[in-house]
Amino acid sequence: MPFNLLKSYPELLEIVHLPAPQRIESLRGVFNRDFVNQVNLRFNGKLVKPIIKEGQIPMDTLFHHLTTKDNKDEKGRKLDGRSFEMARSQRLHWVKFHLDEQKADNVEVFSYEDRIDGKDVIRTYVYDVEQEYVIILEPYRNGVDYYLLTAYHLNEPGGKKQIQKKLKKKLQEIH
Repeated sequence: MPFNLLKSYPELLEIVHLPAPQRIESLRGVFNRDFVNQVNLRFNGKLVKPIIKEGQIPMDTLFHHLTTKDNKDEKGRKLDGRSFEMARSQRLHWVKFHLDEQKADNVEVFSYEDRIDGKDVIRTYVYDVEQEYVIILEPYRNGVDYYLLTAYHLNEPGGKKQIQKKLKKKLQEIH
């Protein structure tokens, strides 16, 4: 488990063989190093904060979003709850790497106006084209900071096509 703290981009965390409690412990170690113990995590000069969900501890919500995915039915409709996702979890340490802007080539950073729950919401995407990996940030109300919403590997059907469609319709400036 401590060996995962030594992993760097583009290596994957070694968690496949671990039983669930040890897997969570290992992921928590990486998460704590990259997020909880970071005083001023920044991207594009703006402070990055965990998403806030009512009734939950912000860092727990962020950990949950970075290691699980929405449950969906056979037609792709969202169901209640989330389930562990190996592909996201193996790439947990990639989030900070990209937020620290350590990779400049084959990375697209753009803002797009999404339709979320009947509202238009501007979100900023960090898209690692080579690794097919996406990080989603949402500008904080004051425009000075970001919320880190989630990050995931584009391994779902239509995922790559969807992000490329957004990239083609990106906003003129990054928010």
